Amino acid sequence: MRDPFLARLLEQLELPLRLPPAAADQNRHILLGPRIVSYTLTRSRRRTLGMTVDQRGLRVGAPHAVRLSEVDDFIRKNQVWVLRKLDDWRPAGRAPRPLICDGARLPLFGESWNLRVRPGADRVHWCDGELVLETSERTEPRELLLLELRRRALALFQERAAILVRPLGRPVPKVALSNAQTRWGSCSSKSGLRINWRLIHLPPRLTDYVVAHELAHLVEMNHSRRFWQVVERICPDFRPARDELRAHAPLMPYL
Repeated sequence: MRDPFLARLLEQLELPLRLPPAAADQNRHILLGPRIVSYTLTRSRRRTLGMTVDQRGLRVGAPHAVRLSEVDDFIRKNQVWVLRKLDDWRPAGRAPRPLICDGARLPLFGESWNLRVRPGADRVHWCDGELVLETSERTEPRELLLLELRRRALALFQERAAILVRPLGRPVPKVALSNAQTRWGSCSSKSGLRINWRLIHLPPRLTDYVVAHELAHLVEMNHSRRFWQVVERICPDFRPARDELRAHAPLMPYL
């Protein structure tokens, strides 16, 4: 005969524990000004949002019920503190390399674009502030993204060069992409213009300044007063763009 006490004990042991599942850390990204910041989100039974910055980067703790939009708003409200602390911990040099994953955000044309990564046939779609990567099993999302950004950048630079060269009365020069780490562009009377493809991340007015700068070298292969007069003829408001471009250099995402 079965012991009633033992039977009740066994029934209790079979009941599921109604505890929230242990949440794995989430690797996420947020755009703070022109800078993509990666952070690790950890959910727990804590009651409030909190964050720390150390050698591992930005780490955010959040209660289970807090929405992701609230987490991002919390980070943005503390943007100045976050960027200062990250700079304190980051060695001098380029910005951290962002992860390329579904839900990440990238600065493109000076605006924040949402990145979607889906299985597919290696195609890319641009639509309503979203860049959709459809990748096959044999293709890495980062590889597909780089090919598309460079293709788009070349088309943009060729278009802008054809328009901006008009005040000079010269034929449209050949335009190629540059992958340089220390300069935005270069010019040669023989090979034409080479423009850094990473300008695609920045506002179009900055791209126009770089293209105008290199076009001016077709006339003056120096940085004399006459050179800057040519730049001004092509791009009358170049000075603010020149100053803004200098500030962007260390914040560029290194894809």
